[in-house]
Amino acid sequence: MKEIVSTRNAPQAIGPYSQAVKANGLVFTAGQIAIDPSTGNVIEGDVRQQTERVLKNVSAILQAAGSSLDNAVRTTVFLKNMSDFAAMNEVYGKFFTAKQPARSTVEVAQLPKNVLVEIDVIALA
Repeated sequence: MKEIVSTRNAPQAIGPYSQAVKANGLVFTAGQIAIDPSTGNVIEGDVRQQTERVLKNVSAILQAAGSSLDNAVRTTVFLKNMSDFAAMNEVYGKFFTAKQPARSTVEVAQLPKNVLVEIDVIALA
């Protein structure tokens, strides 16, 4: 069974996709970027501020699904520039303090709305 997850505490989808899908005991989030859900705008700031906003958005979506970052089993981090890895990793580590999920981090040519970082998560429901 597949359940669509949606919350106003995270940015609304900007295309034909869901914020997250719950299926077979897992939650799959869409990639989240540094959009402030209250304004719908990309936040100002460097990769640290953007990573924090992204993980707050992911956390809100997981909470709406009845889960949390503590239940994350896998993340994928997309960076516009791999030279931002250390700064992103510093903030990321503050959100995943115990039972860290498996993770891949890749550099990409471009991200939506020209942001610096995008993260998606798979978590236990």
